[in-house]
Amino acid sequence: MSTVVRTAHEVTASALGWLHAHRELGAFEDDATADLGDNDSVYKPLCELALASSLVLREGVAGSAELRAARELLEFSWRQLRAGDLLYERQLRHGLVTDPLETYVHHARGGLRHEALEQLFEQTSAADSITEVLPNRRLAVANAHRVAGLRRDDDFQGMLRQTWLGRTPQPWALDWYTAYYMTHAVFHVTDWGAMPGELPPDVVGYLENWLPAWFEVWAEAGQWDLVGELLIVGACLPEPWCEPARWELFAGVQHGDGLVPRDAEPVDDDPWRRYHDHQHTTVVATIAGTLTTSRLLGGGT
Repeated sequence: MSTVVRTAHEVTASALGWLHAHRELGAFEDDATADLGDNDSVYKPLCELALASSLVLREGVAGSAELRAARELLEFSWRQLRAGDLLYERQLRHGLVTDPLETYVHHARGGLRHEALEQLFEQTSAADSITEVLPNRRLAVANAHRVAGLRRDDDFQGMLRQTWLGRTPQPWALDWYTAYYMTHAVFHVTDWGAMPGELPPDVVGYLENWLPAWFEVWAEAGQWDLVGELLIVGACLPEPWCEPARWELFAGVQHGDGLVPRDAEPVDDDPWRRYHDHQHTTVVATIAGTLTTSRLLGGGT
């Protein structure tokens, strides 16, 4: 597996470098308010940057330059969120939304805390006053509480059984959206590979059987974002699924500057468009490479 470790590490270093070099393209253009008219334009990408950075720092398997870049990206995101004040105002104004918690937890994982916001989360959590969400989304909220250290009594196994994956259905009954739901169920149950033992044996066996086939289907379709997420799932299993040929294929689509394209369509030359079209997939590549490297070196056991 030394080949996979080297490939995954190189993908991570290059992807993280690209995200760091272009981070200002993902900044708020003006003074953002807690209402956030378009959540996906800046707010969601900032959350994704924080997620990837926090996992690079948590796993600690990157080089010193990559660890420094991850810390700077996390702090950049935190500054954009006014050191958590924007999240506090949003949670206070929109009491049923879950995105402030899910965004905050990545910063908290990296040691950036906001006491008043955590007190607010404690109040809303005690009343279980969150909006109705899909089963995989309930797992996301439960894991955010768990990582932030907020007191809950969530039944992760019960929630997993309510998802598509938890029912281990016929494996060909998997469309594009359901595939994303499936991957995220794994991410949240295992806290992004930190607790692979939280996956029940029948679900592990199901994933071990069908991940290779799903990988081939979506790789043939050139859906590189989903391919990267499947690699993350593989790194979250008790025995990591990290096949050299699959990693070489994924590494082969990465551009020389570190960008990883979302699909097989041509990549725009405009820097702003390149960033906003392919930032998510490059985040996915950073996470996939980080978790694969860590698991193969003995992390998450």
